[in-house]
Amino acid sequence: MQRTLIAAALGLLLALGAASIAHAQFSPGRAGAEQRSSRFERTPAGRFDYYLLALSWSPTYCAEVGAGRGDAQCSRARPFAFVLHGLWPQYERGWPQDCASPDRGFVPREVAERMLDIMPSPQLIFHSYRKHGTCSGLGVEGYFDLARQLYRKVAIPARFVALTDGDFTISPSELIDAFLAANPHLDRSMIAVSCAGSGHRLREVRICFDKSGAFRACGANENQHRLCSAERMYVPPVRPSRRSTSPLPGGVLLPGPRDDSTDDSRGDPRDGSRGEDRR
Repeated sequence: MQRTLIAAALGLLLALGAASIAHAQFSPGRAGAEQRSSRFERTPAGRFDYYLLALSWSPTYCAEVGAGRGDAQCSRARPFAFVLHGLWPQYERGWPQDCASPDRGFVPREVAERMLDIMPSPQLIFHSYRKHGTCSGLGVEGYFDLARQLYRKVAIPARFVALTDGDFTISPSELIDAFLAANPHLDRSMIAVSCAGSGHRLREVRICFDKSGAFRACGANENQHRLCSAERMYVPPVRPSRRSTSPLPGGVLLPGPRDDSTDDSRGDPRDGSRGEDRR
């Protein structure tokens, strides 16, 4: 009888222990709840390592997407060369986006209108602040003021201000050399070039800054071989001359393999891609 009672008591203790273990494994508890909830919390603003200023070659955007959409940026009345694609907070590897912000990513119309001379698309302006600017922690006015300040800090090589040569090609290294010559405080660690599409068209020049606005080395995101491994890039003209051919003489594609699927997020942000977007 006594042995029976002892066995029953042990069985009850084992059952309670198993139930406790099962509860610990399948109930979230405090730590589990924190992990689960953090998954759905937005990234805090201001936590990043440096800024990336992306200068988009407008004729490529217009040839590939914008002209077909009827974007004002692609109007023949005012052709653009390099325009501000965005100012993106970056980690040394990766980047934050869609951060928590008191303004919830809202850009007042008057702020957007002030940016149209260098960032000629309201849709791009709204997208850029919502996805990237909110992570700066500067607020909408501070973010776009800094974006303009850094845009003005970069001197565009003279040849690219009003390019008319419809057959113009250049290597990524030569283009970087042109920017280094025009900007003595830059070095090769601070700049990268992206290309894609037919003829390996020039898409962007990317320049890195620290949080104070000084040039600095880029992180792992701006791997030049990944962004553009072509030997030469085709640069569509700002103002095509009558003798220009397009996209290249004889429709020949330039050598240099690349995998567009790796082009960061930064496709065209106006259609929700980042290629990051990064546009």
